[in-house]
Amino acid sequence: MTGEKIILVDDEDALRHSIAQALDLAGFEAIELSSPDRAFHFAGFGFKGIVITDIRMPGMDGITFMNRLHETDRDIPVILITGHGDVQLAVRAMREGAYDFIEKPFATSQLTEIAARALDYRRLVLENRVLRAAAGQSDDLEQRLLGRSNGMVELRRKLRTIGPTDTDVLIVGETGSGKEVTARALHDLSTRANRPYVAINCAALPANLIESELFGHEIGAFPGAMRARFGKFELAQGGTILLDDIGSMPLDVQGKLLRVIQDRTITRLGSNDPLPLDVRFIATSRTPLEPAVAAGTFRADLLYRLNVITLDIPPLADRREDIPLLFMQLLGEAASRYRRDMVSVPPPVLSALSEQRWPGNVRELRNAADRYILDLGLPFLEPAGGDGDEEWEATSRLADRVADFERSLIESALIAHGGSLKPVYESLGLSRKSLYEKMQKYGLDRSRYLTGSVEAD
Repeated sequence: MTGEKIILVDDEDALRHSIAQALDLAGFEAIELSSPDRAFHFAGFGFKGIVITDIRMPGMDGITFMNRLHETDRDIPVILITGHGDVQLAVRAMREGAYDFIEKPFATSQLTEIAARALDYRRLVLENRVLRAAAGQSDDLEQRLLGRSNGMVELRRKLRTIGPTDTDVLIVGETGSGKEVTARALHDLSTRANRPYVAINCAALPANLIESELFGHEIGAFPGAMRARFGKFELAQGGTILLDDIGSMPLDVQGKLLRVIQDRTITRLGSNDPLPLDVRFIATSRTPLEPAVAAGTFRADLLYRLNVITLDIPPLADRREDIPLLFMQLLGEAASRYRRDMVSVPPPVLSALSEQRWPGNVRELRNAADRYILDLGLPFLEPAGGDGDEEWEATSRLADRVADFERSLIESALIAHGGSLKPVYESLGLSRKSLYEKMQKYGLDRSRYLTGSVEAD
């Protein structure tokens, strides 16, 4: 597989350089990083490679780093480098999803052998994903942007269409609706997938350093500039730049950004030499930008440059049918994250979840899943008065009675039609798929009701 890379993270420069040299001699391409922070620019969903990281590092340790990677793609192989006293920690990490670990001091040949196996495994994972998608099964995009509502089906269709292009995109959606996930999916679907992905939070950039942060600077460009520095735009060369919350960018910087998008060149502060910039721009906004243009807080010409294609992310309030499915997925992730057993969710709880407004969208629903798996309760499930346990039990009993009635109805129809499914789902007003799902749910085996030869359903 072309484009395979090994991300190597270690804060000890000498050891990192030594390992990188050994990997290079063995024919691997290594990206050296002294901390995990920049690794997320390279290792997203669909990353064609593996990660080798030290466990003990200042700031984010290797296991925390691994867990954050696996939130994006749980099948990225992570090899941990451990000290003698960290072996038990590494064993625990293996149970949590590490591919392998190696104890210092080690022979570089041993590490390259493990890396080769890990790359083979990663290659097989990615090939299987492609085959599953080709066979019509749920593809990677459906796992990342879950939902059967019309809005989500249409969003995934557009992503598959425009993802492989180099078109700049504006993504509009409420807080927590999945704008960053959508942006990352666009990058991973593109030909730039193995190049850097640099996310810039426009609202968090320091006002006095914003141009230096974006464009970089030369020595002496301003007081305190003791050495030259790459800007975030330059770090993304060949890849994708996410301008998150672009509406918060100051007007004067908007003008300079417009020139960058138009000319695809940047000039560091303190320099007169333009540098060519090969990137794709994706911008996000919590609200449509047209009102900001009318108010004079956002440049109309910049909006026209960015919204060649605009993707609208539907809020949860507009796709309530997706909430139970999303909640169960988030609950599974929470169970893994907190090392808890997965729990069942009673139908009344799922129904109550679907009725909430969720102004924080998927982010808020994730918090609810965390509370549920930790047995901390959900405020909107508390009864309005009376004995809470009795009221909840009554609600549960009602749900059980409804389920019993539905099962009885389906079973009676199966008996009446001798196990022939077509007249069953037609008489009950169900789709064929819905009938199969309900039969599976209630443990109804069609063969028990067959009374003779039945035509293909």
